[in-house]
Amino acid sequence: MSFQAYLDSVQAQTGKTPDDFRTLAAEKRLSKHGEIIQWLKTDFALGHGHANAVAAVLLKSDLRKAAPDERADALFTGKKAHWKAAFDALWAEVSQFGDDLGMAPTESYISLLRGKKKFTIVQPSTAERLDIGLKLKGMQAAGRLEAAGSWNSMVTHRVRVSKATEIDAELLEWLKQAYGAS
Repeated sequence: MSFQAYLDSVQAQTGKTPDDFRTLAAEKRLSKHGEIIQWLKTDFALGHGHANAVAAVLLKSDLRKAAPDERADALFTGKKAHWKAAFDALWAEVSQFGDDLGMAPTESYISLLRGKKKFTIVQPSTAERLDIGLKLKGMQAAGRLEAAGSWNSMVTHRVRVSKATEIDAELLEWLKQAYGAS
């Protein structure tokens, strides 16, 4: 379900728009994520995913309105800022795979898309690591190409990058395979 589909579903269920929830939350002086989630679950019988979507809009509305490049840049701030150059270099290589590439930044990672299909995610996880998730169904995990496991269910594999030089020919080949399979 897309983010907008969550918000549409909430409006259909409650009759309230994000602006309505923003007003009500302000009246109740709710400003923390957990408080907003609990309020939405209790007072409006929303499930966790739907409550989380509304909370995200209330707490990060300026980021949601930002252009994709701005949302991507927001992931590379503070101690993670040094990963921006590595991501830009990776994107420059990946963008040569075809003319149907795009990116869709979220609040925690950037989806790389072929058309509308996600084939990779890039997440500046910590100051020490950039995680790259790949959709490579049927490929055996080995070495640094590990099974994604519970890290992210939208991909099958993960590569943990601890220095920019690890974005190498091997990783680019896996990215190209994921692109080709999407």
